[in-house]
Amino acid sequence: MIGSLDAAVARLDIAREAQPRLARYLELLLEHNARVNLTGARDLAALLDHVRDSLTIVPCVRDPLVDIGSGGGFPAVVLSIVTGCAVTLIEATLKKARFLELVAAELELNARVIATRAESAAHEPALRERFACATARAVASAPAVLELTLPFLAIGGVAVLQRGRFDYDERTAAQDAALILGGGLIEEQAVDGAHRLLLVAKRRPTPDGFPRRIGLPERRPLGTNGRPPANDFSR
Repeated sequence: MIGSLDAAVARLDIAREAQPRLARYLELLLEHNARVNLTGARDLAALLDHVRDSLTIVPCVRDPLVDIGSGGGFPAVVLSIVTGCAVTLIEATLKKARFLELVAAELELNARVIATRAESAAHEPALRERFACATARAVASAPAVLELTLPFLAIGGVAVLQRGRFDYDERTAAQDAALILGGGLIEEQAVDGAHRLLLVAKRRPTPDGFPRRIGLPERRPLGTNGRPPANDFSR
């Protein structure tokens, strides 16, 4: 396996010096995923697809970066290995957070892991509006992901969202949510096929009530219906 893994990583478009750490990360992920459900990708081919998806973000990365819902480490671990930027990984599931801590220590990444929900972490003064870039591979709606990422960004920072096809309704809802949260759409980039990157700039401070309490960003996403009721702002 190690030989085929090294050969597969060598074919990726990354610097040679980053290849051994990326190969080791994938080896660790395959090993631990057999015992703990870290990612739905169960073989090397599937993991490499996730790596390639992560690499599409590299041109957008700014230092420092925060990644929301890091799971098994995509895209944050890949971005840390390839770019060397400082990365904060927010992951609420303890078994996943512990795996990420192991990876960060063994690969000597410039990374820290915070085992809590983004809705809580974003209200911590040491984390709120401290980052130049935010990423998330969440499957939630774009407005929900924006509510979980924009509060972490400093003015001038950018949220980078990996999306599938982006229809008119979701685009409109994302625009409305971004405005409520202190952001504004920069651009939508086609990556390949149905994959898109949505880039949203942080233009002014996010109102103190956001993100709302745990679960609300996904259950009641911001959008075309305007701001939520005032009692939704509670943490």
